[in-house]
Amino acid sequence: MASSFLLTTPPTKKPTWAFTSVPSCRAIVASAGNNAMRTNVTRRELGIFIGAGTVLLVPLLPAAMAASDEEYVRETTEVIGKVRSTINLNKTDPNLAAAVADLREVSNTWVAKYRREKALLGRASFRDMYSALNAVSGHYISFGPTAPIPTKRKARILEEMDTAEKSLLRGR
Repeated sequence: MASSFLLTTPPTKKPTWAFTSVPSCRAIVASAGNNAMRTNVTRRELGIFIGAGTVLLVPLLPAAMAASDEEYVRETTEVIGKVRSTINLNKTDPNLAAAVADLREVSNTWVAKYRREKALLGRASFRDMYSALNAVSGHYISFGPTAPIPTKRKARILEEMDTAEKSLLRGR
């Protein structure tokens, strides 16, 4: 009795594998909606294919590792400088909208890169930086890129930036 692997892919779910026994053929079936593909593959070929896939994925693992501490400090310092320069621009400055758009892009990139780093979540610098970026982004999303930040909010953001910078220097 020959065996085959069956891959079913409902439109809204992840692919699922099922091992089935088929008396007369060995096949891998991939199904996505009405499109179905059948390819005859032996167990040996399937083992080589799966084995090659895992070998190919091994070199990709170091790239997915956590960012270095020096990189975090450097990028966080750059973002702090960008935030300070952007929120200190005059509301009549013609480059204000472009500076805010650039700041939002930089802050989104920083947050996306570091918020999943478990080693950084407990750091005071990360906490203060994340809070300040959230306040700045929330202001510009709610009131538009040319709306000046209120004095109290601006003072709190700058204070959080100072605290984050001091924490970075202490290695926290």
